[in-house]
Amino acid sequence: MKAFTKIKNWIVNHWPSRRRIIQLYTFLLYNANIKGYINGTIYKGTSKYACVPGMNCYSCPGAVGACPLGALQNALNSSTTTTAYYMFGIIALFGLIFARTICGFLCPVGLGQELLHKVRSPKVKKSRYTRVLSYLKYVILVVLVIGLPIMYSMEGATVPGFCKYICPAGTFEGGLSLILNPLNQSGSRNLLDMLGPIFTWKFCVLVVIIVASVFLYRPFCRFLCPLGAIYGFFNRFALIGVKLDQNKCNDCGLCVTHCKMDVKHVGDHECINCGECIKVCPAKAISWKGSKIFVRDNDIGVAVTENVDIRSLTSIKPMEITPTLPTEKDEGVMMSSEGQVAENIEVAAAVEQPAQTQEHTTLHTEQRAPKQKRPKKFWIELSAWILALAVLLSALLYFNLQPDQNPQEEIGVGSAAPTFTLQKYGYEGARYKLLDETVSLTDFAGKVVVVNFWATWCGPCVAELPEFAEIAELYQDEIILLAIHGEITDNPALWLPTSRPEWLSWSDNVYFLQDNIVNRIGTTCIDYGFVTGTLPCTAIVGKDGTITYMRNGSLDYNTLLSEVQKALA
Repeated sequence: MKAFTKIKNWIVNHWPSRRRIIQLYTFLLYNANIKGYINGTIYKGTSKYACVPGMNCYSCPGAVGACPLGALQNALNSSTTTTAYYMFGIIALFGLIFARTICGFLCPVGLGQELLHKVRSPKVKKSRYTRVLSYLKYVILVVLVIGLPIMYSMEGATVPGFCKYICPAGTFEGGLSLILNPLNQSGSRNLLDMLGPIFTWKFCVLVVIIVASVFLYRPFCRFLCPLGAIYGFFNRFALIGVKLDQNKCNDCGLCVTHCKMDVKHVGDHECINCGECIKVCPAKAISWKGSKIFVRDNDIGVAVTENVDIRSLTSIKPMEITPTLPTEKDEGVMMSSEGQVAENIEVAAAVEQPAQTQEHTTLHTEQRAPKQKRPKKFWIELSAWILALAVLLSALLYFNLQPDQNPQEEIGVGSAAPTFTLQKYGYEGARYKLLDETVSLTDFAGKVVVVNFWATWCGPCVAELPEFAEIAELYQDEIILLAIHGEITDNPALWLPTSRPEWLSWSDNVYFLQDNIVNRIGTTCIDYGFVTGTLPCTAIVGKDGTITYMRNGSLDYNTLLSEVQKALA
């Protein structure tokens, strides 16, 4: 029995708080596509058009929604042709409802940092230095999230600065989750070959954040997160969050002292609305916004003794005693001690009390039996938890039991190359544009075809294309280069590499094609078995129509030349 008692006590002492349960629940709901971790693939369904409130990488195998920060950068990258109405609207909606309550309750990155902070170690306390560092995230917001995408959009390129150079969620959830999957370490899905300096830099950033989280409370949220910086602007106006009643506040400062974030006062732009300050406020001046909508006044402001029915107390009328003037006979009584007088009055009151009142008191005593009705608040809370569990279970079943939309055979060296017919870019008059002409793989039967998938936001793609074209010029009559653009652009002349002025005057065996885009994904790239979002990708198709070489990642000049010569031989 002692062992069971110890186990019970341990569970009670380590049972997670409601906030921790909500954080774990949110992580599971954001990443409900569990089979993605097994298959090493990214979910590309229609739910990816919607953004989740917190930071969760689009490229995470389990992610069922888009990250608002990544979507915002992609929208700003297209700002020269379209306005990011949707992203500005959805982020403003999240901010007006939740603000930084999202950071405290609905962000998986915040949950990870809090769990790391539980590791026993010396802790670095907040100070004026950490307060100054907290403004760094606003610089990152302006430069990497807003400035860099807009600047590159004017040149026709897509560069999501924060996601590309810093985001730890992208490195951990997207990069490492895909790379460490054995299915993505060989064949056409070999992601190890594409690792380069940028991934090395981001991996170092991730390690620094992980180590810092052990000693500092939420260092990424406090110093680097631009999404928290955006939501911080809405803290004052949000419908949900913590609020301070100035009339009750005694300026003791316990709330700010107890808070681990770099706040100056309750509910400022650094407050993540975790609610921990409510517990330590001696004046009960801090509460939740909108709490009176869900909680009755008695539950907030009145301390009620257990098993006491206040309604029964209000039904008992106070005893009425008619005062009378003392007579000469009563002078002896009036001259007695105060205690004796009090005793006489109590006896008189007991005699004069109506029998009806005594019956009511007896009846009320019987009503205080253990069989009491549950309060209304209990049933509302229970219904909310049942609904939340039903939503999570439905999401897990939907995303994991539905069959793959486009099941296909594994593509690799020796497989027949998937055929395709795509639109061609070229001159029409004096303008370079997407033409009505199409090009098919079958048009080049009997020749070696180099199929390269690339995109404007991919630096390695742009860097290697001139070398591909040089090799194509060496074997003008024997090989064909098909550079398939993996995103839609309204002005193709902008994204053409400018390192060679004669780019458009190359020989006729170099073609620029536009891939078919479905749900922001190039379908031809998928047909060849490559992992999307990991460009560049290259396949060499031999004279007999079979694949002789495949690579997911950059190719240097010598390697490509050697593989082309093998295919020609």
